[in-house]
Amino acid sequence: MSKIFIDACFGKETPYTPVWMMRQAGRYLAEYMKVRAEAGSFLDLCHDPKRAAQVTLQPLDIVGVDAAILFSDILVVPDEMGMDLSFVGGEGPKFSDPIRTQADLDRLIGGEEVADKLTYVYEAIRILREQLDARGDEKALIGFTGAPWTLATYMIEGEGSKTYAISKKMLYANPTLLHSILAKVTEVVKYYLEKQIQAGVDAVQIFDSWASAIEPSRYDEFSWKYMVEIAEYIKSKYPHIPVILFPKGVTAFIERGLVYGNFDVFGVDWGTPMALAKAKLGERYVLQGNMEPFRLYSVEATTACVEALQNIMEGKRHIFNLGHGILPDVPVENAKHFVRECQRVSKIDI
Repeated sequence: MSKIFIDACFGKETPYTPVWMMRQAGRYLAEYMKVRAEAGSFLDLCHDPKRAAQVTLQPLDIVGVDAAILFSDILVVPDEMGMDLSFVGGEGPKFSDPIRTQADLDRLIGGEEVADKLTYVYEAIRILREQLDARGDEKALIGFTGAPWTLATYMIEGEGSKTYAISKKMLYANPTLLHSILAKVTEVVKYYLEKQIQAGVDAVQIFDSWASAIEPSRYDEFSWKYMVEIAEYIKSKYPHIPVILFPKGVTAFIERGLVYGNFDVFGVDWGTPMALAKAKLGERYVLQGNMEPFRLYSVEATTACVEALQNIMEGKRHIFNLGHGILPDVPVENAKHFVRECQRVSKIDI
């Protein structure tokens, strides 16, 4: 059965422009919070295939989006590489053993051996594939990973950061070590996405959440080229699987015409004008995005943005989404309104 989201990823005409939201399985849903409480902790929920599958499907049934994105976390990758990950309430993820030297890196495992350990992710995908197929609808399942640079910042800093001071110091003072970290993570991610595809996802997205930490002239060297390497690996083996790249905060990189690579969809963050992205990238890539997530607190602001995006994209080579993740206290009715408006303004009358 043809899936509207997958058709849109390949630039095909669809009855309306599909829509989904980053972080759509999350804290704004009471149903999610109930399952998370039952699981015990966020990490426990990631490690529980049945519950992970359950919360992955919730936005399809409650909000009405056109694709489900696998519930997991980008940091399961460095966790399975051998780092000590914990989630501290109110403080976010922490690694007790950050990577600062070549010796620190050498103690981590890499390659397919790491990907083979992420069995709970693939089991969740298999459950979802079975359930989605049984439903007989056209909803797609998206797998994902963090980009090597974003993963590396957590591995080097030991936690989330506002300045990325240790990572950026390494970028200039010890670029050889940083490239070694990025290369090792890249190899793991290739196998990880491949195994997600083999388990049953319909598309994959690579999140570079901390792309804006790198100056535009160095972004290709320390992030983009690694994302492109992963995309090329996937597209060379699975050409029928759409690959989505989402680097947040790279307007200057786009503006300078520096985006390249063998992938299908470019995720546009809310800080990048969609008209600029269309002018620079719209002929080569389908564009995804890019409503400012805070607009979801106002139905009027949401409608205005959806209509503006439709006027720019004209229902072609576009997937509606937010320009970053949905916030945890957004009213569910407002999220539903966003989805309905996307479908309303883009529906083709037959």
